[in-house]
Amino acid sequence: TITINHFLINEEWYLVDLPGYGFAQRSKKDRESWKVMLDNYIKGRKNLISMFVLVDSRIEPQKIDLEFINHLGELQMPFGIIFTKIDKIKESELHRNVNIYKERLSEEWEELPPIFITSSEKEIGKDDVLNYIESLNKLF
Repeated sequence: TITINHFLINEEWYLVDLPGYGFAQRSKKDRESWKVMLDNYIKGRKNLISMFVLVDSRIEPQKIDLEFINHLGELQMPFGIIFTKIDKIKESELHRNVNIYKERLSEEWEELPPIFITSSEKEIGKDDVLNYIESLNKLF
């Protein structure tokens, strides 16, 4: 995704898909302009109550992921981490990678953000994420 896409859910709230913060296939200039756009969006949206950082469960924490997570903390933006693609990894590797994330984040964070383990293919974790969103929406 290189644009901001809005999805109206149940005629009640919006799910917004923002460009990924890595932009691996883009120029440095493009990545910088998108970073500014994302920061402006995050800081300027008064009705933005939470974000989700999607992380591929098959890989250990990447520097760019940790930097983005810490940046959200600096912006004081509530967020959760969604580990994706758990159907494509052994359970032991999944637990190892999630635990490495927790350990690395615990070095910087007093309290860890909510963590969700998901597979879109097998719909694992879907209800957990939706229930979390519903609980946030009730506060808003």
